[in-house]
Amino acid sequence: MIDIVNLDSLEARARERLDPMLFDYIAGGAGDEWTLLENRAAWSRFQLLPRMLRGVANRSMATTVLGDPVSMPVLVPPMGFHGLCHLEAETATARATADEHTVFCASTVSNCSLEAIADAAGSGTRWFQLYVYRDRGITKSLVERAAAAGFSALCLTVDTPLAGNRERDRRNSLRMPAHLQLGNFSQAHTDQHHRPEGAGSSLAQYIAAQWDPSLTWDDVQWLRSIAPIPLIVKGILAPEDAVLAIEHGAAAVMVSNHGGRQLDSSPAPITMLRSIVEAVDGRAEVMLDGGVRRGTDVLKALALGARAVLVGRPVLWGLTLDGYDGVRAVLHHIREEIDLGMALSGCATLADITPDLILRHR
Repeated sequence: MIDIVNLDSLEARARERLDPMLFDYIAGGAGDEWTLLENRAAWSRFQLLPRMLRGVANRSMATTVLGDPVSMPVLVPPMGFHGLCHLEAETATARATADEHTVFCASTVSNCSLEAIADAAGSGTRWFQLYVYRDRGITKSLVERAAAAGFSALCLTVDTPLAGNRERDRRNSLRMPAHLQLGNFSQAHTDQHHRPEGAGSSLAQYIAAQWDPSLTWDDVQWLRSIAPIPLIVKGILAPEDAVLAIEHGAAAVMVSNHGGRQLDSSPAPITMLRSIVEAVDGRAEVMLDGGVRRGTDVLKALALGARAVLVGRPVLWGLTLDGYDGVRAVLHHIREEIDLGMALSGCATLADITPDLILRHR
């Protein structure tokens, strides 16, 4: 496996391997990228208060998410276009995640089909992330295919009625490389990424043309009615929206600002986590993504009430550097950091990670 000192160091190494346009697409955020930076900076405002002599010789970070067992509370979130990083694309990520005994959430806009991803994951737990298309027939078909292929949950992303102002992509006139396809769609959809109209980002044009910006909470309820698997609502930042998600059938909410790629100046998910957990009040599982780079970040999120966290960009950097083995190396590294953090904070199991572990200094 690739040697990893810390997950932040992978970005510079991956940059050397990737075309600048593709690197900017993965690394970039919206607007001034204030939220992108805040996603990392916000973690430093929370401190850990360790307890001593707790008997931590034998430690376990095993848990469950939506009833499925996982080896650690770290999952791989939906991210499109893994083929930008490696020829095996999502199939490499799915295999690696399954072999680390955790969850891979496949994106609607994967380069591999959801069926190919399911085959690669084998018996591993996988979720399918959904964007709702203007053509509801497309949406319904994706839900049916995901259920038939053994995906155990549907993850609805609700923060993307349009693409955020991703200035790096606009400057670079983002295009999907010619050798890549949209695995879940016809050639006509792929062509929109290869040959968009005019300058600017092909992805932004595709989103504006295909995804439905008129969605309301009624549509969440409609999806719940047609999905034979649990529904996760991803992209929640306001506690009131978390409550609405549950009222409309969600089994879990994912606190997320889309990696700082949508509304710049929105808060980091970790700053909103505790208030969302309190609003949910045990009626659904709460997960979080956004700037998770350290095992201590994971401890902080769990202490504030998250069931699990999701680690995004470092997985793509690992995939870029060493494919399947690179993804496993990233997951293995954060597993080791969590284990050490648990030992040093006096936590032998995840149940020991309680709110009194946290100090917050504003």
